[in-house]
Amino acid sequence: MKAVLFDLDGTLFDTAPDFIVVLNQLRHQEQLPPLPAEDIRAVVSNGARAMVSLGFGRDEGDPNFDGLRQRFLDLYLAHLAVETVLFPGMETLLNTLAGQGIAWGVVTNKPAAYTVPLMQAFDYLPAPGAVICPDDVTKRKPDPEPVLLACSQIGCEPKEAVYVGDHERDIMAGRNAGMPTIACRYGYIDEGDDPANWGADHLVDTADEIWPLLQKHYLQKSA
Repeated sequence: MKAVLFDLDGTLFDTAPDFIVVLNQLRHQEQLPPLPAEDIRAVVSNGARAMVSLGFGRDEGDPNFDGLRQRFLDLYLAHLAVETVLFPGMETLLNTLAGQGIAWGVVTNKPAAYTVPLMQAFDYLPAPGAVICPDDVTKRKPDPEPVLLACSQIGCEPKEAVYVGDHERDIMAGRNAGMPTIACRYGYIDEGDDPANWGADHLVDTADEIWPLLQKHYLQKSA
């Protein structure tokens, strides 16, 4: 194993606290009461459109949808990485990977305008070998293109990497690229969804479980 790739929101970083603040701030501007934090948290992995739809009961095509979405994104950019944290155990994992000479990278559907400053806010972490956003590819996850690009930038074959994510599209992208996958139950799981049904090679409940799993299944094979 030469690399471990991560989804961003809900896998590497717990960005939900900032999204909760921002969506409820926008609701306040619209004279609406705040939504429960857990309701917002559940849809974070589905992006800004899903959060605006949740927050205002409007779907794409509604004449007010695009305006609300842009205001939401503007508020988020101004409140980026204020309350966002690494998931418990993730910093230790990244430092362990770096200490073992194993590259790590990010493959996300989050646009670069938000991903880059978020990553910069955590520049004390070991440097990633690749950060791939939708801006870098023609097709986003679940297409394998961004995962394959990350492998290319790191300099490894897909079979030499593992992809870790908290959404079915992450697992599909990794599988479509021909690499082992780990599904994170601790992430932002849609109501009624079950990561056990995604076809991942492994399931974890915490980030602390990832390194022992990698050691058991992949380091020995590559030794």
